[in-house]
Amino acid sequence: MNVHDIIPIIDPNPIPGPFWLFKLLLMVTFLLHILAMNMMMGGAVIALAAKFKKQNEMYQKLYDNLKSKIPNLLPATITLGVAPLLFAQVLYGPYLYTATIISGWVWFSIIILLTVAYYGFYFVSFKKEEKFKKPILILSVALIMFIALIYTTNVLLYMQPQYWAEKYFEQPAGAHLFLDDATLLPRFLHFIIGALAIGGLFVAVIGYLKRKKEPEFAAFLIKHGGRWFMFATMAQFVVGSWFLIALPREQMMLFMGKNMVASILLVLSMGLTLLTIFMMSRKLKREVLQAPVASVSFITFIVLAMMIVMRDILRDSYLAPFFRVENLSFQPQWGVLALFLLLFVAGVLVWLWMLKKYPFQADAKNERGV
Repeated sequence: MNVHDIIPIIDPNPIPGPFWLFKLLLMVTFLLHILAMNMMMGGAVIALAAKFKKQNEMYQKLYDNLKSKIPNLLPATITLGVAPLLFAQVLYGPYLYTATIISGWVWFSIIILLTVAYYGFYFVSFKKEEKFKKPILILSVALIMFIALIYTTNVLLYMQPQYWAEKYFEQPAGAHLFLDDATLLPRFLHFIIGALAIGGLFVAVIGYLKRKKEPEFAAFLIKHGGRWFMFATMAQFVVGSWFLIALPREQMMLFMGKNMVASILLVLSMGLTLLTIFMMSRKLKREVLQAPVASVSFITFIVLAMMIVMRDILRDSYLAPFFRVENLSFQPQWGVLALFLLLFVAGVLVWLWMLKKYPFQADAKNERGV
């Protein structure tokens, strides 16, 4: 069977804007989504680790602080994930939809798993009694990680149409979890460890914002979060190298000089990442409250943006034998696009206001029964 024969035809409806604009919007919105998601997932794991040190007053205070923030970050993650998913559907609809259909019930299960995890985080955050909080928090974290695994397998499947027929006929009812790819484990770990690094930086930022009102607790947060950030980032070099060499040769060589943009971005991101480790570790050994949290956060944001561009280059390379931009039709609707961009910017500003008012500054003052 010719693989091109099983790829659905492109939607005849024209795209309401230039391809490059939708590509840019896909990457920008995905950057915001991944930022919120990493803070949520990394923060949940750090809160869980702190829960196991309940005899320590500072760790208990950290746990109380984080558990009140996760229920705010999870809906931000979901909301900010809608736009990149829609842009991906517009640009790569036949591939994304087909992979989703093959995954079928596994993909549908995300709604159930996410709902259970969401209620679990709310239970931990708002329930006054401590009974059952630890196992429920463990369950919620595990469910979020499993959802991340489902998304990872779906991405791998939609980028490789050559496996569609085989996987479909293995599970015609639509219940396939694509676990065969050699890059699955390093790709998944690269995502999880990255979330731990951003989660640690999130904790350090909370400490940085508290440095004047609660200097002792702020110093603990900066030091503890800084260590999570540094050690997870160091681990990323190992996992990232594994991910790189696990790629098919054609894709691996993109980052070894074949694609100049991808190669330069890889070198720059590695250099900037090493710089953040050096900047953070240098201050944590001495003046904790003077740690360059703001500078490290800005550089890390730039590195995340670079990684998303590299991810896009990698996706295009996978789809190159099957996907042609010239096959898409375009009919710009500038008024609709302008309205979308206006509402999008307004939404982001509201989200940033919410982060400032609730997750970053609000302490766990909501210890009430539900």
